[in-house]
Amino acid sequence: MPTIAMLDPFGRTISYLRVSVTDRCDFRCVYCMAEDMTFLPKAELLSLEELDRLCSTFIRMGVRKLRLTGGEPLVRRGIMTLIDSLGRHLNTGDLDELTLTTNGSQLEKYAALLAAAGVRRINVSLDTLQADKFTALTRWGKLDKVMAGLQAAKAAGLQIKINAVALRGINDNEFDDLIAWCGEEGFDLVLIEVMPMGEIGDAARLDQYLPLSMARAQIQRHWTLDETDYRTGGPARYYVVRETGRRLGFITPMTHNFCESCNRVRLTCTGTLYMCLGQNDAADLRTPLRQSENDALLEAAIREAIARKPKGHDFVIDRRQRTAAVPRHMSVTGG
Repeated sequence: MPTIAMLDPFGRTISYLRVSVTDRCDFRCVYCMAEDMTFLPKAELLSLEELDRLCSTFIRMGVRKLRLTGGEPLVRRGIMTLIDSLGRHLNTGDLDELTLTTNGSQLEKYAALLAAAGVRRINVSLDTLQADKFTALTRWGKLDKVMAGLQAAKAAGLQIKINAVALRGINDNEFDDLIAWCGEEGFDLVLIEVMPMGEIGDAARLDQYLPLSMARAQIQRHWTLDETDYRTGGPARYYVVRETGRRLGFITPMTHNFCESCNRVRLTCTGTLYMCLGQNDAADLRTPLRQSENDALLEAAIREAIARKPKGHDFVIDRRQRTAAVPRHMSVTGG
């Protein structure tokens, strides 16, 4: 049974944990990573057993939804060992949902195994349906491999939500195609504003940034968006596309701050807990984890960290200072 619920200083119940199981990825998406990324030494990463213990402690303290992210979570060696183990909390009823966000490159191999472990839905990052543009955006990715993975996920019975980052001048002419394709495939779609995290080389985020208010106005010329109160526990605001019957969500950290309802924290593969994606304050959980086989020190460190959770993020796209608002790359905390 969970202990007393985790409440932050603003009375929000923390019930959603996102865990970056690795900072490594087999893509180098232009808005997420530099092409010449330096990754963490493997010796600094928590073992899969340590990640299991940390996640299980959060679940015992009231987390009901657990999302595994990366980097690309499915490139972590032995990752199914962790996912299979965490599935036990679904069986006991202590966890409502175990899910993951993936770039889709490994789904052909893992989709059936994920479903067998208790995963019921996944988010797949896909910003374009054009193969050449996909390779340009991901630098290393192949669209046909992702498409094969999506079909494997459908065959395994997984519900699929497509996450697309809205990029000015890059994919802003594809929103209609993405909506129509998702309707045909039975996928939901979420559009995301680009976030100012990490230095990514030549592509300045000011040039990439597209306010989703503009995207929605563009979309509504061809599609009817009906209001819905559907929520997944994340920050997206959803509509139903009347013509397809599928959901369309918008994640707008820049144009509409969604922090007032934030219920989540993020754990990195090194045991660092970020209480907010858009703030630098963090807590070291690796030390108390390794100091004792008893979880008392770990629970105390988690509660102390939650007590420092800020009211909101510091994201801003600044035309005068073309630098990242948060210096760490998105791949470190998993988005």
